[in-house]
Amino acid sequence: MSPSDSRTALVRRARAIDRTLAGTYPDAHVELDFTTPLELLVATILSAQSTDKRVNTITPTLFARYPDAAAYAGADRAELEVLITPTGFFRAKTDTLLKLGAQLVERFDGEVPTTLRELVTLPGVGRKTANVVLGNAFGVPGITVDTHFGRLSRRFGWTSDTDPDLVEAQVGALFPKKDWVMLCHHVIWHGRRRCHARNPACGACPVARLCPSYGEGETDPTKAAKLVREPRG
Repeated sequence: MSPSDSRTALVRRARAIDRTLAGTYPDAHVELDFTTPLELLVATILSAQSTDKRVNTITPTLFARYPDAAAYAGADRAELEVLITPTGFFRAKTDTLLKLGAQLVERFDGEVPTTLRELVTLPGVGRKTANVVLGNAFGVPGITVDTHFGRLSRRFGWTSDTDPDLVEAQVGALFPKKDWVMLCHHVIWHGRRRCHARNPACGACPVARLCPSYGEGETDPTKAAKLVREPRG
């Protein structure tokens, strides 16, 4: 098989996996609750070293108390720390949100910028966070390389790299840009529900026949089914 044939086969298999996951998770979406770009940006920052579910328990109160960038810029540190404590690393996150609010007010008239170049200049915002906001708040294509996406991309044989920037570039090259945002949702949902870091549910996996890593986890269908985690309510 020539390199071009091998590349074609990889692209075809990758897109077949995504089509199958799309059918398995037709309602896949970002699992952080938000109504504005700022809310999504703040929630994504808080989700670091935490879970979406835990973040969602505190953001209704947080968003009501701080409805805009100016509110974060002028927030009382102690009060903000108390509100976000359940998400962990609350002192560092409080510092980030205070600085974020100030920079949004000073540099962007209180609005969340709509380009990757500008977003990554903000406190607490790397490419992963920026792509979450761009894709889900503004409809701008991007690859969000969180721990699930990185793990599954390697298991699927889409990349062998662990550097998020390299994973983003290599996986992005396998798919049309228009598919990037939903691809991320499909893969992340699969990682949370079936393709776990430890003992993936291989025997209950819809893409088992396409996965070069099949067999790393439980292959017995009955036992594997018990490993599947249902979506949150």
